[in-house]
Amino acid sequence: MAGMVAATINLNKDIRMSDEDFSNLREFIYTRTGIYLQDNRRYLLENRLISRLLDLNLTSFKDYYSFLRYDPGREEEITRLFDLIITKETSFFRDIVLLNIFQEVILKEIVKNQLKQNKTQLRIWSAGCSTGDEAYTIAIILCEMFGDEIDNWDVKIIANDLSRCSLKFAQRGIYSPYSLRHTPIHLIKKYFKRIGSGKYQIIPKLGKLVKFVHLNLTDPFKMKRMPIFQVIFCRNVLVYFGEDTQKRVLGFFYDKLVDNGYLLLGHSELLPKGCSLFKPIRYEDSIVYKKVVQK
Repeated sequence: MAGMVAATINLNKDIRMSDEDFSNLREFIYTRTGIYLQDNRRYLLENRLISRLLDLNLTSFKDYYSFLRYDPGREEEITRLFDLIITKETSFFRDIVLLNIFQEVILKEIVKNQLKQNKTQLRIWSAGCSTGDEAYTIAIILCEMFGDEIDNWDVKIIANDLSRCSLKFAQRGIYSPYSLRHTPIHLIKKYFKRIGSGKYQIIPKLGKLVKFVHLNLTDPFKMKRMPIFQVIFCRNVLVYFGEDTQKRVLGFFYDKLVDNGYLLLGHSELLPKGCSLFKPIRYEDSIVYKKVVQK
């Protein structure tokens, strides 16, 4: 047993990613996802993929690249690859300032306009939803705002992610106390059920409001099939894309928003230079983006 462990450790040390390996894998990932890995992400990619090479009994990144391109089981492995390169740092009620703007300004404006037109429809998109924390946070905000009246509204929150692993986690709806660290205690008691191992499960009422969908934001055919929304959340996702891909994805978002609809990005994210599809509006320390209606 000790010999096997030593052999594994030595093999691990012997596997290194060459410049050519990194270039090939980066291009492959970019072509399939639109995610562009900067040069400083090379060693992160190397460290995260070592375990995959060992599991597949491969001895070089060159062999791994060939596996991704030609092996009959490549699609399953590509899914694993995407899960490894995507950072899943998220939590409920993350960036409370922006969420307050969403609740107190944006939602009230949308509801007012809907009622003026004798409509009761809400469509919100959580683009790049990771493990579902954001989508369920939106559902909680809606439940708190509408109370029992939410049953009289046609509400749909569509949440998508590239990672199938994250989507499976989100659909289970079971979270650790760490995921709820920013969530007020009274909301945890109201919308979660304490289960074994000290974890919390969302109540069915929230689950009914959210639909999880596997989607690559750079896939033009699937993006065109998405419905029209009043608000799109896309927080801390565009940073993974190169500028050209960012502009293409923002063009998709523009087409999928109602006139004067809202796009909400991460706290440190800005639109790429030359993008005039959305008008920035500052509230307190946050910026939200409103669709510019073309004349």
